[in-house]
Amino acid sequence: MPTTSAIRRALAVLALAVAALAPVTPSTADASEGGRREKDPTHASGLPIPRFVSLRSGEVNARTGPNVRYPIEWVFTRKEMPVEITQEFDTWRRIRDWEGSEGWVHQSMLSGKRSIVITGDIRTVRKEPRGDAAVVARAQPGVIGWLRKCKGEWCEVDLKGYRGWMSRGEFWGAYKDETFE
Repeated sequence: MPTTSAIRRALAVLALAVAALAPVTPSTADASEGGRREKDPTHASGLPIPRFVSLRSGEVNARTGPNVRYPIEWVFTRKEMPVEITQEFDTWRRIRDWEGSEGWVHQSMLSGKRSIVITGDIRTVRKEPRGDAAVVARAQPGVIGWLRKCKGEWCEVDLKGYRGWMSRGEFWGAYKDETFE
């Protein structure tokens, strides 16, 4: 038959195990951290969601979940392609491309540099932010370029060395009312 001290030790171990498994609430986290809050892994970067970024590599594995244990669902193959971050978890970002393909990628595969992709028909790049401004270039759908700035309905872009202005509705990679400088 166990002794009283053995029973007390077993109860103490059990109490410690239960305490270790108990969830930490924000109030207990604040108290134990001296008032500091734990970083929320579901919004790890602290940056706005959703937001646009670009692919850093020409081969980016998109997984079904935020970890290398999840299977690869899709492989993005266009370096510098714009993607939209729709969710974060720790160092993983759920992204969507202009055609609607989605998946989880590691943050190291993304760049904060803003890019765009031409959508729809052949589009006109203009010298100034006006519909009647001189034509700088015409761009095919699917062409990737860099976003320089946006104000109002117009955005300054750089497409393969041709710099000019395009209306927001002619490409994917900027939000309708976003000011970008």
